[in-house]
Amino acid sequence: MRLATVLLASLPFFLACAPAQAAAPQRIGITVGALDNPFYQALTRGAIQTAHRLNPSVQVISLSANFNLPRQREQMQQLIEQKPDLILLGAVDSRAIAPQVRAARAAGIVVVAVDVDAPGADGTVKSDNRQAGEISCRHLARQLGGKGALLIQSGPPVSSVSDRIAGCRAALASFPGIRVLNGVNGQGSSLGGQRALQSDLARFAAIDAVFATNDRQALGCAKALPAQEAGRVRIASVDGSPDIERALRQPGPIIASASQSPYRIGREAVLLGQRLRQGEKTARLVKVPVTLVTRDNLAAYRGWQSPLPPADSH
Repeated sequence: MRLATVLLASLPFFLACAPAQAAAPQRIGITVGALDNPFYQALTRGAIQTAHRLNPSVQVISLSANFNLPRQREQMQQLIEQKPDLILLGAVDSRAIAPQVRAARAAGIVVVAVDVDAPGADGTVKSDNRQAGEISCRHLARQLGGKGALLIQSGPPVSSVSDRIAGCRAALASFPGIRVLNGVNGQGSSLGGQRALQSDLARFAAIDAVFATNDRQALGCAKALPAQEAGRVRIASVDGSPDIERALRQPGPIIASASQSPYRIGREAVLLGQRLRQGEKTARLVKVPVTLVTRDNLAAYRGWQSPLPPADSH
């Protein structure tokens, strides 16, 4: 009897210490840069399929901000009113969306940032963007033989872009013969990349290589090059998109892209959100590794639609 009394008396203590197990999510909200972008399509697909494995009847609300901050702010408010268990946020502007992140958390909603940081979010799942910049620019520098002018074309004001540029600069520090040029902002689009490089070609006497912070800008840069320069200037970027796969299958200035795994980002974001809802002790930052895709290893590349991580090609 004495033993039974001790165990029963201890039971409330153990119950109090055990984390509450949250049920599978009933509703998930997603707002990302643009759902006409294959990257966000694959990310959303990974999130939806994972959510349905947790709960076959889960409701998923996916919204496209079209890279418009006021629209994404409105979408966040709409999602908060829907009272989802989890919001996946691909921020259009990492810092400017912070008030909406706070509002969602105040409403008891777990917020997981995807692809880029969103200050105040419960957790973040993104590519290792610093690594992406490092491997792309190291490859460019080696292709130049360690000498020449390398232009860095920046992009939208989000953490992924700044991390890629930081990684690029860190890699180039090992190549004293490389002169770094600060290019015009390519605004994340093909047209923006084209116009930016056209401006830079007029500003600088010589450009031997270009690091564009995403594939769309890289494709625009390729269009901007005069015919006589297209065979000389080398371009590398970040994404590993279907469009860059097509570009690498034919001759041209684009020589490499650090591939992301958007499907895996979406999958890991839902799983992280569920762990956070359950009160588990877990890392709040998940970095998905990237891999450099070139003409030499393109045949082994699985692409964005694969639920598997990219094949190792270092």
